Amino acid sequence: MRAVVFTDKALSKHAGQFVWLSIDTEKAQNAPFVHKYPIGAWPSLYVIDPRKETVLLRWVGGASVAQLEKIFADGRNAYGGSAGTAQGDLARADRLYAEGRYPEAVPAYQAALATLPPKDPRYARAAESLLFSLGATQRREDCVALTLQDYPKLRGTTAGADFAASGLDCATGLPENAKGRSEAIARLEAASRESLADRRIPLTADDRSGIYSALFDARKDAKDETGAAAVAKEWVADLDGRAARAKTAEQRTALDPDRLGAYEAAGQLEKAIPMLERSEREFPKDYNPPARLALVYQKLGRWDQSLAASDRALGLVYGPRRIRVLVVRADVYKGMGDAAMERRTLEEAVSFAKSLPEGQKPENQIAGLEKRLGSLESASSQP
Repeated sequence: MRAVVFTDKALSKHAGQFVWLSIDTEKAQNAPFVHKYPIGAWPSLYVIDPRKETVLLRWVGGASVAQLEKIFADGRNAYGGSAGTAQGDLARADRLYAEGRYPEAVPAYQAALATLPPKDPRYARAAESLLFSLGATQRREDCVALTLQDYPKLRGTTAGADFAASGLDCATGLPENAKGRSEAIARLEAASRESLADRRIPLTADDRSGIYSALFDARKDAKDETGAAAVAKEWVADLDGRAARAKTAEQRTALDPDRLGAYEAAGQLEKAIPMLERSEREFPKDYNPPARLALVYQKLGRWDQSLAASDRALGLVYGPRRIRVLVVRADVYKGMGDAAMERRTLEEAVSFAKSLPEGQKPENQIAGLEKRLGSLESASSQP
């Protein structure tokens, strides 16, 4: 978004309406902000009420210019909204959602949507937030039902495309014997394909990549290896084409995570190496290219090259992301059969994670790492 969306001149008219703030959640000085406003997914956009320092509205994921303008409008409405109206109902749902209170946000959004006509500009965003809340609370059947119900209302829009892909993910996550599962998957695959084919929808690279990812997973779920391979091939071609058309190095490098995922799906991880090497040359102070290279080499079993890339990443990385670099490094040592270095690296990761300030300390990740260390200790103590 920084490379493509936020640079769009169409947004300049909003410059005086908000105080803009960009937060690097990995930096220690931003830990108090992250502690006060927990961020569970990146990117996340917030509209914050300066009077109470509370979140009025939250948007998870990338957004197009058109979606941003709707977010701005809804943020202004929430700022001046009052209870007892449709606007007030939606503002309450948005606050619950922003606070991560998803079980409570579900009925709140359902109540708000009951008063909003589908053509209301706020309907699509509210429906997407409800869909995310259902997914976050593992209510997959409700997620699928909502998608099948609302996709026809949102067809031909960015929200509709996102709905189709998210609903497809929910459908493939249902138990295999769930009633209507196969039918739901088929309908949502068709809806996802329809959205990809409609060039009138201003989908971002992230949007399209998310749809391809859902389609790929659906074909894998169906044990259709030929179909999955065909989707992966399309996915790679779509992203490679966008990279070739990128106007700046930043725009091209922003595609690296999605391209890496597509290459892996296509069984073409080797293709990621020159892509990431180029990004590392063009952005020598960015830890992401060498960190991703370390992961690629680790997956390919090229241990020495992975450790070398990891060394470069560790010289640049900061904050919670350092833990992930160390975990990949531990995986390399595991692949090499060096249990002592695997253990030492995991201990370093745990020690670093525990040293992070509140707001950045990843308790669940620490628990997972300590469990892995415990397994190593058990294995080493067995005769």
